[in-house]
Amino acid sequence: MTKINKKTSSKDKPILKLNLFQKFLLFICFILLIFLAFPAVVIISIGLLPTITVLLTDSKNINKLTIVGCFNLAGVFICLMNIFNQFNLDQAFSIIGNIFNVIIMLSSAALGVIIYYELPNLFIWISKTNSQRRLKNIDNKLKKLTDEWGKENLP
Repeated sequence: MTKINKKTSSKDKPILKLNLFQKFLLFICFILLIFLAFPAVVIISIGLLPTITVLLTDSKNINKLTIVGCFNLAGVFICLMNIFNQFNLDQAFSIIGNIFNVIIMLSSAALGVIIYYELPNLFIWISKTNSQRRLKNIDNKLKKLTDEWGKENLP
């Protein structure tokens, strides 16, 4: 009969540690990827600056990083699709040089920040209006009951 340990937690999971050769190989692959996809790396590095800023300034707030990062990545992806027609560095710099593309990339991150800060207020407003509507409904039912039964029967 085998004994099963039911008290497994996230601390029991082994942490992946790379040796020196694996780190070197990963570094070489990373550098090779940068050189092969340099026009895309230029657009991504400029376009994801708001996400990198959030990562550096508020790295503990995973929700904010996720929302801003996803919206920012969507804006960068729109501009990144333009480079796949002509995959060269001149096309990448012309995309970055166009102010409207930069506005698309940065305003999508700004939209993510606005949603992060205003979505809780929206839910609070919705719950307040629902509770006020329910309270008016209860008051109307109470008024209808007092009309039917009279005020003398109330405690």
